[in-house]
Amino acid sequence: MTILQGVVVAEPIRAAASLGYGSFEEYVTLRSSALLRFAALITGNREDAHDAVQDALAGLYPKWARVSASGQVDAYVRRSIVNAHVSAWRKVRRLHVVEDPAELRAAPTIADASTALADADQAARLCRELPPQQRAAVVLRFYEDRSFAEIGTILGCPEATARSHVHRALVALRARLEGGRDE
Repeated sequence: MTILQGVVVAEPIRAAASLGYGSFEEYVTLRSSALLRFAALITGNREDAHDAVQDALAGLYPKWARVSASGQVDAYVRRSIVNAHVSAWRKVRRLHVVEDPAELRAAPTIADASTALADADQAARLCRELPPQQRAAVVLRFYEDRSFAEIGTILGCPEATARSHVHRALVALRARLEGGRDE
């Protein structure tokens, strides 16, 4: 016996029925449009939304009796959609979509090698003018592609301080470039 919103229910199926969901199939029929809208807002596109909803419902099916008895079916499915999207995002966040695979094989074109060398020299010179903590933070962030948490750990400071070092360094570098002090 289960108590749901003040009503004693003898079976999980009756609990789902009291919420308007007599069965898993009925739940899918009644809620799929709303779940797709929710997933589209989370994922940003319809194709990923369809995949997220399908995966969430596939995970719900074997647990239907327990989840529907709790009366939290929508919450469970929404949490599943969000978790699936976050997991997918973590896996592919560093991938870059390329329209033409030939672009991957194409060698980068540099109009003038001396210009590239001059730019690199200028960047190194500007970085040397930064205070040591800011210089280290910029190198860790943009050369080694470290997170702010990792930068904070390496520099022995809180993550917020690491963010501040990078921000202040970028402000100083922009000011020097715009002010012409670098030439």
